[in-house]
Amino acid sequence: MTGVETVTVRAEDGSGRLDRWFRRHYPLLSHGRLEKLLRTGQIRVDGKRARAGDPVAPGQAIRVPPLPDSPAPPPAAPRARPQDTALLRDAVIYRDDWAIVVNKPSGLAVQGGTNTDRHVDALLDGLRFDSDERPRLVHRLDKDTSGVLLIARNAAAASFFTRAFRDKTTRKIYWAVVVGLPEPRQGRIDLGLAKRGGAGRERVHADEEEGKAAITYYRVVDHAGARASWLALLPVTGRTHQLRAHCAALGTPIVGDGKYGGAAAHLPGGAATHRLHLHARSLEIPRPKGGTLRVTAPLPPHMRLTWEFFGFEADAGEPFAELELSA
Repeated sequence: MTGVETVTVRAEDGSGRLDRWFRRHYPLLSHGRLEKLLRTGQIRVDGKRARAGDPVAPGQAIRVPPLPDSPAPPPAAPRARPQDTALLRDAVIYRDDWAIVVNKPSGLAVQGGTNTDRHVDALLDGLRFDSDERPRLVHRLDKDTSGVLLIARNAAAASFFTRAFRDKTTRKIYWAVVVGLPEPRQGRIDLGLAKRGGAGRERVHADEEEGKAAITYYRVVDHAGARASWLALLPVTGRTHQLRAHCAALGTPIVGDGKYGGAAAHLPGGAATHRLHLHARSLEIPRPKGGTLRVTAPLPPHMRLTWEFFGFEADAGEPFAELELSA
């Protein structure tokens, strides 16, 4: 047991959620205990009350009350397999002095968790290239979602990009294939979402009273009658499983998404249709030195097969070019 401490977030910690910082440095502190300490104001960030999901960045001061164990050194990263490092390097689609963008493969987790030691975070040393600093994650995608994943090359870039995501100065477009044809064929989904389930079983459900605000714009780009539709999706907010839950709420679950669509999410036609058909297609984000970074990721193999099967032409242009976003 230690006394009250003020601990400064170190550069090597990078930016991330407050609860993950505690999980790394105070492994004996349960999540329930952490939540109670936050609710009662015993844990503060830069002198202010905080929540478990709040972002923290290098240089911020965290007030830590007496806890069962002292800060532990960051755990050693799982040993990266050469084939996984090569897979991630081959997935790089853009690189400059500030950013690396990979077309994340479906099935590769972004961060570790229960029974997950193969993930992007463990492979980042393989993306140092000519830099002395280890790259840092600044946002995430679900394990089974493919596409654009932005990685900061240094602490300054991580701080800049994290702020851009927090301030919603980014523009992310996803492509999905859903079962059925949404009506109307374009619109705005404004449906609050709340989490339920524990680690490894986390999912969200619609909850207008207790849920957090979640907004998604959608547009049907093409469709195969009423059997399946290709949607472009533009999330304004970034809630857990937001696009999956919102598509299911329309009555058109994403193909392969048994978690939110059940058996109705699986179309006949082979193994490809049993894999999640959600792809982070493009990202626009300010550059640290001015201008805008715009990057687009090609479809993964299982989604290309579906495009070919339905005869979709994978060149949709900008489906939301004239859309004025509102939160």
